[in-house]
Amino acid sequence: MLLRALQHKNYRLFFCGQAVSLIGTWISRIALSWLVYRMTGSAPVLGVVNFANQIPTFFLVPFTGVLVDHWNRHRMLIATHALLMIHAFILAFLALTGIIQVWQIILLSLIQGIIHSFEIPARQSFVSEMVEKKEVLANAIALNSTLFNVTRLVGPAIAGILIAALGEGICFFLDGITFLAVIASLLAMTIKPHTVSTKGMDVLKGLKEGFDYAFGFPPVRAILLLVALVSMMGLSYLTLMPVIARDILGGDAGVYGFMTSSAGAGALAGALYLASRKTVRGLAKHIAVSVVITGAGLIALSFSRDLWLSIVTIFVTAFGIMLQMAASNTVIQTLVDDDKRGRVLSFYIVALMGVSPFGSLLAGWLANLIGTMATLFMAGLICVAGGVFFTLKLPMIRQLIRPVYVKKGIVPEVAKGIQEAEKASEL
Repeated sequence: MLLRALQHKNYRLFFCGQAVSLIGTWISRIALSWLVYRMTGSAPVLGVVNFANQIPTFFLVPFTGVLVDHWNRHRMLIATHALLMIHAFILAFLALTGIIQVWQIILLSLIQGIIHSFEIPARQSFVSEMVEKKEVLANAIALNSTLFNVTRLVGPAIAGILIAALGEGICFFLDGITFLAVIASLLAMTIKPHTVSTKGMDVLKGLKEGFDYAFGFPPVRAILLLVALVSMMGLSYLTLMPVIARDILGGDAGVYGFMTSSAGAGALAGALYLASRKTVRGLAKHIAVSVVITGAGLIALSFSRDLWLSIVTIFVTAFGIMLQMAASNTVIQTLVDDDKRGRVLSFYIVALMGVSPFGSLLAGWLANLIGTMATLFMAGLICVAGGVFFTLKLPMIRQLIRPVYVKKGIVPEVAKGIQEAEKASEL
């Protein structure tokens, strides 16, 4: 059942609240990128803004992941969303009054990144509390990705219209209003008592335990390193999208919004495909294939000078990235123990979001040095190479994952050797 996670009341509430809030988030993201490029006309400055927004994840999330395992995740989410709402209103005020400057955008992006360093691991870990049943967890994660990309499809299209008609400031104000929906959904939840304690908590010791747990297990280590590679190189097209829209294709904010919506549609297709699966078995192979798809899409995009061809290649690229990220998240969540979930997920978030600011800087610098399309071509080749290397490691990964899945009851043990071989080959 595609929507089985929505049978859980708390998850259903959060899903609906997020649906409204994420539309505002995407409207704001598009408006901010367009505003920066309109003010500066500089790809490197776009990279700096993205770097400022995401670099706190790299440094802070490993520590906030420890805190998430000891603090009340529900209260953390209410507090962080309230702070994000205030942030959006401040950005709206600066833009609507016409006093906004690039240094202010960079500073506010940095502050937003710090808030997200607490919000993201809390939200990722809170999913398991909302759905409770382990067999529904994979569906809940996939539905989160589906929601993220449905709003990614809708938000940029709305942003393109609003920017052209009313300017960027109204987009930031609308983003602030939409945070009320997710805050209301969190307050409406009925949360079971969850014992948390900070007594005797040693953050550094907890961080080391999480690191040893994550990187001491080869399948998790391999997945995290591949996520980091795609985050560094594969996501570079997002930073360069305004440049492609205006300088390569000769478009405006509407074209940029349309291209971003195409990325949302591709990612949505990947998330829906994953949500339709009834088992986590086979996801390791999907991770490998999806990275090759991502690289191929970037290479094709690097040769495109036509809007419709670019839209198709962006769709393919986003499909590959979302399939890899959601599958990786699912495999990691089904492998880790509950008492270390926040810490291990923090390393996944660092690999996904903490590494990407360096990719943004690199993409902006390379685009200025060798050209935008040459940068995309190089990124695509590196992604293909990473996918091929991961494929060579699949036999070892399958062998190590299987006992964990058997122990957790995800893959039932079988008696016959032929049945054993058949099930192992599906991992």
